[in-house]
Amino acid sequence: MRFEDLELVPPILKALREEKYTEPTSIQEKAIPFVLNRDDVLGSAQTGTGKTAAFAIPILQHLFLDRQKHNGSHKIKALVVTPTRELAIQIAESFTTYGKFTGIKNVVIFGGVTQRPQIDALRRRPDILVATPGRLLDLMDQGFISLNDIEYFVLDEADRMLDMGFIHDIRKIIARLPEKRQSLFFSATMPKNIVELSRKILKNPRKVAVSPVSSTAETIQQYLYYTNKANKKDLLYHILQDPKIDQVLLFSKTKHGADRITRHLKKKNITTAAIHGDKAQNQRQKALRQFKEGKIRVLVATDIAARGIDIDKLRYVINYDIPNVAETYVHRIGRSGRAGEDGVAISICEPEENAFLKDIEKLIKKKIELVKENPFPQTDKPMTTQEKKEFEKEKQRKRQEFFAARKKKQQGANSSKFYRKKK
Repeated sequence: MRFEDLELVPPILKALREEKYTEPTSIQEKAIPFVLNRDDVLGSAQTGTGKTAAFAIPILQHLFLDRQKHNGSHKIKALVVTPTRELAIQIAESFTTYGKFTGIKNVVIFGGVTQRPQIDALRRRPDILVATPGRLLDLMDQGFISLNDIEYFVLDEADRMLDMGFIHDIRKIIARLPEKRQSLFFSATMPKNIVELSRKILKNPRKVAVSPVSSTAETIQQYLYYTNKANKKDLLYHILQDPKIDQVLLFSKTKHGADRITRHLKKKNITTAAIHGDKAQNQRQKALRQFKEGKIRVLVATDIAARGIDIDKLRYVINYDIPNVAETYVHRIGRSGRAGEDGVAISICEPEENAFLKDIEKLIKKKIELVKENPFPQTDKPMTTQEKKEFEKEKQRKRQEFFAARKKKQQGANSSKFYRKKK
């Protein structure tokens, strides 16, 4: 199937041709006809399957045709709610790209920056609003945004939305939407709480499922290195000596870890930047822009900061830390090998992470290929179950001793103050 077969209007087809898009991805081929038919949609799609275009293209077409029929005033008719600033920005960019010849305008709002420029943009009366939940509610409460005219509502990355604690915000937003609307609900995973939320939003939805979360794209080659914690940085540098690895999205489990890796690679003269929650929004946007432009070779990210990063032709992903949730591994490596392109995922595993690795291989139903020629092999044996219990018991004992000693010290200090005061 080609985009021409989806009965899209000429301005959108022209924009797609300019972007060299000829054939829709699986999620686009399945979802776009339903959305064009004004059906509610429940979409289950792995990261990198092209779901943004699956809702952006038909919404643009609806708005374009509605304007031709009614020639009405500009009001916010479509709302897309998504969990992170980076994802919101990229969704807005997609609307701009696909809608460049339609005259349909969009605005993106998110927290972490001053609201004045966003308020000014809203006063220019956009057709589409892309927003993160917190800033959307803030501006609604201040009277700058009304949802009374919303006809098309998209809740994107619903599972991550709940993971980040946005469930109450989402309920508040839904309560203020018009009853009569078309709703689209997308989530990479479909646990029970997500299904329950979808029932409150959707009416007789069409279900679209592509690449369940337990699978990894066949186009992604997966490799594994075993090493020790002390040698991890040296092994990483060794891997990056391969000139074919031109650009890498590297995952760290913590913000501090991301900063440490960045400092280490910069000392080795490898252009590197980190993005995570402690970075200012302009820093994160600058790092992402420079990475897309090829000015930065390694972008180090935490999982939440990386959600929504959509980079065409990204080939390499490195798991510097093995995630303790197996599904996270699938999301991470899904950043490469997008839309049929080849990808390479490299994971570095230390002894304490061996159990996490087993969970991942169980989930994806395959063994990750081990790289045996490794100058920094893993030598420590992983702890047995009994050793882990003893380790945790000892850790708890030391913790209790620490707090008991601190409490005793504080009581002594308080009694000294009392004695001096009395004297």
